[in-house]
Amino acid sequence: MPSISAHERYVTTSAGELYVKIWEPVTASDAATTSPIVLFHDSLGSVELWRDFPEQLALSVDRQIIAYDRPGFGRSYPRTDVLEADFIINEATGPFTAIRNELGIEDFIALGHSVGGAMAAVCAATFPDDCVALITEAAQAFVEDRTVQGIRNAGQVFAEEGQLDRLKKYHGAKADWVLRAWTDTWLSEDFQHWTMNETLARVTCPVLAIHGEDDEYGSEAHPERYTSLPAGPCVMELLRECGHVPHREKPEVVTGVIREFITRYTAV
Repeated sequence: MPSISAHERYVTTSAGELYVKIWEPVTASDAATTSPIVLFHDSLGSVELWRDFPEQLALSVDRQIIAYDRPGFGRSYPRTDVLEADFIINEATGPFTAIRNELGIEDFIALGHSVGGAMAAVCAATFPDDCVALITEAAQAFVEDRTVQGIRNAGQVFAEEGQLDRLKKYHGAKADWVLRAWTDTWLSEDFQHWTMNETLARVTCPVLAIHGEDDEYGSEAHPERYTSLPAGPCVMELLRECGHVPHREKPEVVTGVIREFITRYTAV
């Protein structure tokens, strides 16, 4: 019966330490020599908020899964500054590169949820010779009216007494910064013209875009861009009766779709 071993570590950068967790299949296969899947979390996310998805994915695809907390999130070092407007672009050459260098990651599969999907796409475009495949889940490609309204609604919920404690469970004292980094950035006037068009046009690897039909933060126009602009083979999976977190709402479907895509479109 296949099993998974998991271990944690910190990667030191000039700004502070980044928390990383790695799930590894304990099998006699060649999983250790295949490209790992690197997970990029969403705007309120963390390694812990992936819950059991990394372990289930590792079992499903029989390869290493790596997740990390971005600066200011989870167990990584705190931030008190204003999130930079180009934070999505900066992820590839900033935290991701630091982790990649420390862990010796060469070829990789980038998998991101929500804004993490945009970051994964930036990594695919920045390292075209090394990114074997790009997988996005509920990823935004531009700022849509539905996106803005969804964030406003969420902000009102978190403003209610006790609601911020939900974030403190995963981010501790950093919870208020995490919430403001999300709402203040995405609702700012300067961010309303942001798009992924230029980045996606530079993606050359195979792309899988998973999206829930009932996603409260974005219509199917987003996965359509993720699968129409890149140069390589692209697959779009629209999941019925599914919202913004497919890996939590339909975990078996998501892992199955990812396994089928990787088997068909990757050789390493």
